[in-house]
Amino acid sequence: MAIIETEATLHEAHRDNHTHRDVNGGWLRPAVFGAMDGLVSNLALMTGVAGGAVSQQTIVITGLAGLAAGAFSMAAGEYTSVASQRELVQAELDVERRELRKHPKDEEKELAELYASRGVEPELAREVARQLSRDPEQALEIHAREELGIDPGDLPSPTVAAVSSFGAFALGALLPVLPYLLGATSLWPALLLALVGLFACGAVVAKVTARSWWFSGLRQLALGGAAAGVTYALGSLFGTAVG
Repeated sequence: MAIIETEATLHEAHRDNHTHRDVNGGWLRPAVFGAMDGLVSNLALMTGVAGGAVSQQTIVITGLAGLAAGAFSMAAGEYTSVASQRELVQAELDVERRELRKHPKDEEKELAELYASRGVEPELAREVARQLSRDPEQALEIHAREELGIDPGDLPSPTVAAVSSFGAFALGALLPVLPYLLGATSLWPALLLALVGLFACGAVVAKVTARSWWFSGLRQLALGGAAAGVTYALGSLFGTAVG
């Protein structure tokens, strides 16, 4: 009885701990990329304009315009990208579906050879392929996984990607503008808040990628700070040249 209880406990522990994060990029990739891009691009845009010694009103309008334009652009780009990817996958699935309908035995043999090449005994591989090929939809899913490396039932959604990207970009792009909207009269509060946001975003990303939070945060802080510094210098140079 003790052995059975121990085995049951181990089974439950394995079941509870052996879980995986979503790595298909349905919402995580566009959300993370959108937030990072919103922060870096709008911060760089605002510091570049501020470097040209323009008015506070111009900086605020620039930041808000950058937020709106960037959010819509990111959403449209993500939707088109993911929709095109889905269409390509669907086209390949249609090809595989036709092959399964026209040449079922050849496809079954192909699947058996694939399993055999991975170490399954040939006779067992043929039997496994035969049983799995009984259901056409199951056979299609298996061939898609083995040959195309995709899961037909778990394709990313263009709408989810677009909405995630739009919201994340807008939220990230809002940080550099927020201090001005709350009454700030200089660039420093916006710069500090944006840099804190960059570090926080990098640290949050580390939670889902298993990277060190401080390394990820400092890396994003350095990249965003460098972008802001370069654009400020260019804005100062261009402002002096134009003036």
